[in-house]
Amino acid sequence: MTAAGGDWRVVDGTPTAWFAAPSFRQAAALAVRVLELAPDAAVDLCATGARVGIASAARAAAVSAAAGDRGLSPAPAALQQVRVVVESPDPAAIGPFWQRSLGYTAGPEGALTDPLRRDPDLLIRPSFDPRPLRNRIHLDVVRPPAVVAATDLGEPYGPYGVCHADADGNEVDLVPGDPLGDGPETADWQVVFAAMACYRTASPAQQRDLVTAAATLADDAGFPLRIDVRPGLAIFDTGKDRWHPDAHGLELDFTDLAARLQAAARDLGAVADPTLPRLVQLVIDAADVPAVRAFWAAALGYVPDRRADLTGIVDPRGLGPVLLFQGIDLADAERRWQRNRIRLELAVPPDAVPARLAAALAAGGRGLEESDGRWRIADPEGNELVILGT
Repeated sequence: MTAAGGDWRVVDGTPTAWFAAPSFRQAAALAVRVLELAPDAAVDLCATGARVGIASAARAAAVSAAAGDRGLSPAPAALQQVRVVVESPDPAAIGPFWQRSLGYTAGPEGALTDPLRRDPDLLIRPSFDPRPLRNRIHLDVVRPPAVVAATDLGEPYGPYGVCHADADGNEVDLVPGDPLGDGPETADWQVVFAAMACYRTASPAQQRDLVTAAATLADDAGFPLRIDVRPGLAIFDTGKDRWHPDAHGLELDFTDLAARLQAAARDLGAVADPTLPRLVQLVIDAADVPAVRAFWAAALGYVPDRRADLTGIVDPRGLGPVLLFQGIDLADAERRWQRNRIRLELAVPPDAVPARLAAALAAGGRGLEESDGRWRIADPEGNELVILGT
């Protein structure tokens, strides 16, 4: 992430801005205008605003003006990007495993990127430190059953029969999703921990009308739906578990809203793509779960899952990956202090770095290294985070 001035920052090479919105309808109205100004834009809508990524900074002033006209306020400090880094003595040997697991696009220098620009990048970096014990961090990846079957990663193992490991022993739980409900009225929806429906659109007008209709239905229901808009595509996403009543805490049955959203999409001629739904979350093993969780919540600006019996933390805007924490035996001291092969990176605007560092260190973090806009810190049990301010 680098500075671009004003409302905008460059995130992974793309000029990006966050605009806070007083309502979902107003965020959707901005999305419609952005699609007119820049048809190749990526727009992520949620109940509190819109994140806009554009291919050319020349459009930035026009998009900012459109946001102001619709009552949306810029908040560049809210921008952030979480990435996963896997260290390996032979990056080329493990890259294909992770590309198949995630369904990502391969880029230069071991970078794997979500082609839909929704889930965190995975970067594979060389490292020759011996780390023979099992990692304390792994990924959960949830995709439709047919897609999971086609990844051809070999025989799964583990207590749930979904775990796979790359050549270095780094693990992923590759979980097959389920349909949402049994009837045809929600046939376009997949449950990949989140309930999700992905629609291909044939024209800008069709996409505009679908986004407007979906935002209106979600606003009327009071449901914090996420709507991601990409060229020729609209994605409806509840966020992890939030289609469950105990997770969303609202007086509604989400399947009823899903049926209305599906009907609106089909009435407009949009076509569901059942291969696209995917959720990626990060799981950290910890001996002292409350202490480790407090660090990551402070460092990432996350909030606890509203359900008191669960350990997850979530991005309050619903844009970043969920982090989940699992308890491990206090006697497992050797594994607790082995340096992980998997770590996280967090890119934030340069002017946001001091506050993030201060919050993370106050929550039990420990500084390890600082150089050229990079701060490497560790949580109370040694799991590492690199904060990038450039």
